[in-house]
Amino acid sequence: MKPLSRALCLWELGRQAASWRLVTGQRCVWPGGRCWASVPKAFGTRTDFLQSRPCITRTRRIMRPDDANVAGNVHGGTVLKMIEEAGAIISTRHCNSQNGERCVAALARVERTDFLSPMCIGEVAHVSAEITYTSKHSVEVQVNVMSENILTGTKKLTNKATLWYVPLSLKNVDKVLEVPPVVYSRQEQEEEGRKRYEAQKLERMETKWRNGDIVQPVQNPEPNTVSYSQSSLIHLVGPSDCTLHGFVHGGVTMKLMDEVAGIVAARHCKTNIVTASVDAINFHDKIRKGCVITISGRMTFTSNKSMEIEVLVDADPVVDNSQKRYRAASAFFTYVSLSQEGKSLPVPQLVPETEDEKKRFEEGKGRYLQMKAKRQGHTEPQP
Repeated sequence: MKPLSRALCLWELGRQAASWRLVTGQRCVWPGGRCWASVPKAFGTRTDFLQSRPCITRTRRIMRPDDANVAGNVHGGTVLKMIEEAGAIISTRHCNSQNGERCVAALARVERTDFLSPMCIGEVAHVSAEITYTSKHSVEVQVNVMSENILTGTKKLTNKATLWYVPLSLKNVDKVLEVPPVVYSRQEQEEEGRKRYEAQKLERMETKWRNGDIVQPVQNPEPNTVSYSQSSLIHLVGPSDCTLHGFVHGGVTMKLMDEVAGIVAARHCKTNIVTASVDAINFHDKIRKGCVITISGRMTFTSNKSMEIEVLVDADPVVDNSQKRYRAASAFFTYVSLSQEGKSLPVPQLVPETEDEKKRFEEGKGRYLQMKAKRQGHTEPQP
C-alpha cells in the first residue's frame, strides 16, 4: 500500500471511530471535556457526517531556514502565523457546521502569548487548536504549539495562545453572523469562558484611544533613545496575503508586526534577539487587498533583560478614494537579548526624551510589573 493511501485509510478509520461517539440529533461532548458542534438529525450519510465537525484540529510542518533568524531560532512571527492558521481553520469550520448563511471566521484579537521555549531549524511544529467558548457572535480558540526534534523524538511545549474570531458573511463581509453554540462538560467552563469574553471585550474598547497615535521619524537621533531604534515597514497587500475573499490573513499581519518589532529590538541592543511574549493583539478593522499598510514599531520600556516594543499597523486604501487611512491593528511585543551561546544578556536602558515617551515608559513599566507579579503568584504588582 502506498504511504498516501495508507494515511487516507487511517484517517478514514479515525473518522468513522469518531462518528461512533456521536448521538444523532444532539450536541455531544467528547470524552475528556472537548466539545462538538451539533449533529444533524438525519445522520448517516457522508455529507451528514461532514457537517458534524469536532471542535479541535491539528496541523504540523517542518521549520525551514527561511523561517528563522541568522542564529537559527524560528521567528516569533512565523509561529504566530501558524497559530492563526490553525485558529482560522477550526473557527471557520465550526461557524459553518450548521445549515445557514456561509461565513469565514476573521481574527479579532489574540490574547497575551508567551514564547516558552525557542524553536529551531529542522524541528517539526505541532499546532493543536481547540474551541473553548462561544458567545453569540464570537469564538474563543485555545492553541498549543509543540516542537519536535525528529532526530531524538524529544518534544517540548513552545507556545500557548488564545484567539478570538468573529464570523463574517460571505455575501456581506460587514455582516457578523451568529455562532453555533457548543455544549460544555461542566457548567463552570461556560461561566469561566463568559468572564474571559467580557474581559477581552472591555480591553478591546480601551485600546481604541491609541488609534490617532503616529510614529514620526526624527533626524540624527541619539543611541538608546526611542527615535534611534524606531522602525517602519511599508507593504503592498497582494493576493498571496489574503483570503479568497480579499482580506488579509491575521497571521500575515502578525508576522509583519513581529518582523518590525524584531528590527527595533536588534537596533537597540545590537545582539541576537528573540520574541519572549506578545501582549494582546487587537485587530481594529479589516485590511483589504490592494491597501498599502505601514507597520511602525517603537521602544516603550526596558527592564534589565527585556524590551517592550509597541507596534502599530495603519492601512491606506490607495485604490479607494472614499476611505481614509485608518488604524488596523496594534500590539506590544516583548523581546530578550541573547548571547551566541543562547544565554540572556543585559539590555541597554531606554532613554525617554519627550513627555509622551516618558508616559509610555511608565505605562510599560506598569505592564511589566503586573506580569511579573502574576508569574510570582501575586495579585498586585510589586515594586
